[in-house]
Order: sequence, then C-alpha cells, then structure tokens
Amino acid sequence: MAKEKVSTGTKVKDSTGYKVFTVFNTIIMILICCATLYPFLYLIAQSFSSEAAIVAGEVNLIPKGFNVQTYVSIITDGKFIPYYWNTIVYTVIGTTCALFFSAILAYPLSKPELTANKVISPLIIFTMYFAGGMIPNYVLMNSLGLNNTVAAFILPGLISTYYVILMRSFFETVPKELEEAGEIDGMNKIGVFFRVALPLSMPIMATMALFYLVQYWNDWFDAFLYLQDTSKWPVAYYLRQLINSATSTTDPSSIGDSMQIAANIKSCAMVLTAAPIICVYPFIQKYFVQGMMLGGVKG
Repeated sequence: MAKEKVSTGTKVKDSTGYKVFTVFNTIIMILICCATLYPFLYLIAQSFSSEAAIVAGEVNLIPKGFNVQTYVSIITDGKFIPYYWNTIVYTVIGTTCALFFSAILAYPLSKPELTANKVISPLIIFTMYFAGGMIPNYVLMNSLGLNNTVAAFILPGLISTYYVILMRSFFETVPKELEEAGEIDGMNKIGVFFRVALPLSMPIMATMALFYLVQYWNDWFDAFLYLQDTSKWPVAYYLRQLINSATSTTDPSSIGDSMQIAANIKSCAMVLTAAPIICVYPFIQKYFVQGMMLGGVKG
C-alpha cells in the first residue's frame, strides 16, 4: 500500500518582533546603500559638469553645464594612454607575483608538522607591527640598485603579512586526505601544492587578487619615491601631478580659474582611475565573501 503524504496545511507565521526587525534592517541597508552610492554618483556628476558650476556648489547628482572637454583633454594629451598602459602592466605583473609568492609562503606555514614554523610565523607576524620605515626602505632600494626601475615599484608591496595569514588559514581547511591521495598517486609536495591545494584555493586567491589589484592600481607613492624617469610613471602618479599643476599658481588673479580647473580635473581623474576596478569587481564578487569567510575562519 503506497504511503500518502500528509500535509498539515499550516504555515509558520513570523513573529511581530521578527517583522519589526526585518523592516528596521531593510531601512538600515537602504540607508547604507544610499550613503555608499552617493559619493560615486556625485563624483560622476562633477566630472561631467562645468568648472564654474563645481566651484559655485551647484552640482549635486545631476551634471550642471554638461562638459566632456576635460575628459577629452586628459585622454588625448599624449601622456595619459602610455601611463595607463604602464599601470596595467605593473598591476598585472605585481598582482600575479604577489599571489604566487604569498601562496608559496602561506602553504608551508599552514603545516603544523613543520617545526620551523614555530620560528618563522612569529617573525612574519612581527612585520605587521614593526616596519623599517620609508627612509630605510629607500636606502635598501638604492643599495640594491633598484632605484628608477619597475622592480622598485612592484617589490615593496609584493607580500602583505595580513593576506598571507588569510591564505594560511584557508590552506589549513584543505582536507589532508586529498593531499595524501595526491602523494599516493606519485606527486611530490610541489605537485600537491600546484595540482591539489592551489586549484581548491580559487576563492581566497580571487579575494587576494582583488586586494593586490587595488593596491597596485592606486599606488603612486612608490612611484614618487623611486621612479625619476617620467616615462615609467603609473597613471595614478601622473594624475596626481596633473591635479597639483592645476592647483599651483603664482598669479593671484588666476587662483579662481585654477580652482575651477582643479575641481573638474580631480573628478575626471578619479573616475578614470576607479572605472577599471569597478568593472573588474563584479566578475570576482562571488568569490569575495566566500574567500574572506573561509580564509578568516579556521574550519
């Protein structure tokens, strides 16, 4: 005799307290979203507004005196595109190298059976709290002969202790049975890392890639310290110089015009700099929360 499904037809109703919490939580989330989006929308509106409207404070979320001439001037000045290309190259190389070296450092640190970790791990964590400082780093780069080279721009941010700790925590969650299975199939430790651990770590790798990408894309200070050759500048440093040139003037009669030009250039520069990161983020967003949760909580 076939069993019949018995449906009670009852529906669990939400309590009054839960409904109040849901409404309150929804309102808070909407306010947070508005507070987060407003600066971006305001910046975009400024970038397409006239300089006079920006200085007069007439721009809100809608451009006033629609203007694209500043965008055209920045992009077609003959320098912006080469500097933009420099930034793309530096970011791709720096992010790739940073992920690789962070991973090969974090993976052995996740193995408690390695006795050397008792000494190495505290030394790595020590660098989070105590750093050499700007002058010792500059002297080090000079002594290594890396001044005015691309390596001087990439190497200082190559490994972040915080990111290494997150990756180490993630590698600790990789099932040991899978690694042992790889060794039974004839892999050595390097093979297990590249063919087992690394493919399983895509969420944390995508998360770290976003962090390193933003770090290298927005970095201008290392270029200021180490890159005297203007042809090697990243776009962030070039745009900073552009804004400084617009704001610096020795003629009191032209101070107002300079403020107007600087306000418009600053908005356009920020939009042009942030646009690639905003375009990349949606493609790795699905890994972001997963990577942070798995890397930050030891399972």
